[in-house]
Amino acid sequence: MRDLPSLRQLEYFVALVETGSFKAAAEHCRISQPSLSVQLATLEKRLGQRLVERGRAGVIPTLAGREVYDSARAILDAAQTLVNRFDAPRSGLSGVIRFGASGTLGPYLLPHVIARLHARHPDLQLFIREGPPETLATGLARGDFDMILVQLPVRGDITPIRLFREPLELVVARDHPFVARGRITREDLRGETVLALGPAFALRQQVADLCETLGARLRADYEGNSLDAIRLMAGMGMGIALLPALYVRSEIGPNDADVAVVPIDGPRTLRSVGLVCRSGSIDDAAPRIARLIQSAAREVFSGTLVLEPL
Repeated sequence: MRDLPSLRQLEYFVALVETGSFKAAAEHCRISQPSLSVQLATLEKRLGQRLVERGRAGVIPTLAGREVYDSARAILDAAQTLVNRFDAPRSGLSGVIRFGASGTLGPYLLPHVIARLHARHPDLQLFIREGPPETLATGLARGDFDMILVQLPVRGDITPIRLFREPLELVVARDHPFVARGRITREDLRGETVLALGPAFALRQQVADLCETLGARLRADYEGNSLDAIRLMAGMGMGIALLPALYVRSEIGPNDADVAVVPIDGPRTLRSVGLVCRSGSIDDAAPRIARLIQSAAREVFSGTLVLEPL
């Protein structure tokens, strides 16, 4: 068998492409910059191709470099999956998982998951970063995350594990006429101004589609960057809001002075939530964590969420 590039060389090359500079790649890989340059030169010599160009904007992969990057990323993912599978003790998961969570989900669901996860898998470390689903999906594709907890669907070469469907609930200012009525119908939303998150959140498109169906007006001049921001603007009477049930159950009480939750008769509007991995890197960890998330959701939010079959 001919000499093959080492995994370390592929790791350094992937880091170089993803960071865009030799200095940043060397820091990421915790080696000196000259050592990284030597390893790249060895890889280029072995493959007989120039893989990167140096430009004013940083390092740019060549046509061959882009092809090598795709293959190297897949090889590293497969190697990490192999290690994760056989490093974990039979009694539980171990090692490090880089976990991304949407800001509309993580703060309200994960606190109920973490204690259970740590008790069952004490050797596991979960590095958690929150962000908009669009940012998380991009990070998952380039290897920043091993799995992400987000609203579905997610585009790309991914494997989703559907966890549950979550209702959206109507939140209005405490002095809104809907509060005095106690309940409303979907038809009552016609002509109402609806607040929403920015386009980086899948929830925005779902709310926009609902507004179009019901004849409501989506407010585009003010877009919230968090559910708390939407709640505050609703409390100021700037519009009504359709907020996820997990947020409502966690953050809005029946006696809050600023906003109230008003039930809507008729079919509920649900969003789908899942745990998402790259198709080439999913292993036993993801299904086990998915089952634990479902267990916590069943215990804490019974009657609120519609659990999906696993």
